[in-house]
Formats: sequence, C-alpha cells, structure tokens
Amino acid sequence: MPSLYKLDIVTPDKQFFKEEVEMLIVRTTEGDIGVLHDHEPLVAPVSIGMIRIKKDGVFKSAACAGGFISVDETGATIITDSAEWASDIDIDRAKSAKERAEDRLNEVSKETDVLRAKVSLNRAVNRMHVADNHMSHDNL
Repeated sequence: MPSLYKLDIVTPDKQFFKEEVEMLIVRTTEGDIGVLHDHEPLVAPVSIGMIRIKKDGVFKSAACAGGFISVDETGATIITDSAEWASDIDIDRAKSAKERAEDRLNEVSKETDVLRAKVSLNRAVNRMHVADNHMSHDNL
C-alpha cells in the first residue's frame, strides 16, 4: 500500500480539499512538480494550471488559479485564489469568460487593465483545458 500524506487546499472562502492522498501534481512557476510522502520541505508559487490528486489509485483533477504550495513533514498545503473540480466546470461559462478577455485585449484603451485581462484569459483557458482533459479521461 502506498504511503499517504495530508493534503489541504484552501481558497479565501472555503476548505476546498482536506484528505490523505498518495500523490499530488501541481504546476509551479518553475514547472510541474510531483509530491509524494516524505517530500523535501518546499515553499513555491503555484501557477494557473491543473492540480492532479491521486487517491486510492485514481487521479482527480481541479483547475487552480495560482497561489502557493508549502510542503513540510506534516503534509502539503496549497493556498489559492480559487479551485474547481474538473467535473464542476461550466464549459460555456469558461468560453464566455475567454471571449470577454480576448475582446478586452483586442480593444485596448486607456481604461483597459491589460494585466487583469491576460490573467482572466489564462484562467478561462485553463478551466477549459482541465474540463476537456476530464472529459477525455474518465476518472480524472
């Protein structure tokens, strides 16, 4: 049986996930990392991307809006602005958000917050990617 460790994923408004897991894969600003039991201590920024959690031999995916990960001897904690299970993503809503962000970037004016529009675009594209990955891979 694989060694388990505690994983907490926290957003500003809720405890998104709190269970013992076999493995975590998360995208940091330096690239994807995998975390297993007894991982070296680590604090790193998390990028907009997919979180993959392995429990009972099955992976489950979530969209993550960026944040930080901390790994120590007690387990791993991800603090993020938002997290959403792949199965809960509204693809039509994500497509609409993508189109709105693209429109803002295509019609840049003095009032346009370009950085915010780029982040919105990245988040929408990530949500679509995570949902699409979930649809094409049962049990993810």
